[in-house]
Amino acid sequence: MTETTQTKDFSLLRKQQYANLFTFRKSGEAVKTPIWFAERGGKLYVMTSHDSGKVKRIRNNGKVVVGPSDARGKPLGPTVEARARLLGPDEMPVAKEALDIKYGLLKAVFDFFGTVSGMERAWIEITLAEA
Repeated sequence: MTETTQTKDFSLLRKQQYANLFTFRKSGEAVKTPIWFAERGGKLYVMTSHDSGKVKRIRNNGKVVVGPSDARGKPLGPTVEARARLLGPDEMPVAKEALDIKYGLLKAVFDFFGTVSGMERAWIEITLAEA
């Protein structure tokens, strides 16, 4: 991980297309995953497959670290500590709308192929960790 900073918002991710999401195994080992994300109301939203490793790790431990990256996960700045939780079906529309607006046609294509392949989605909300 790169240097961790304390901030009152996710400004370090503004104008970024990708972020690294660090989730933690039961052993405490960090696992880095480059993600698409969208910010809405001071929260980050992420969509992924319901059976992905990051979903399993977040179910076990909501502590995460996020920071700007390129598509391959190369860090582009400092990281910030945060909390992640899985959204229920009734909470999902705000996350879907935020990601649809940010990624547009590219996300529509991704959604189409995900639906055709039978992918079940999980929606994640990320908030800044309490200082």
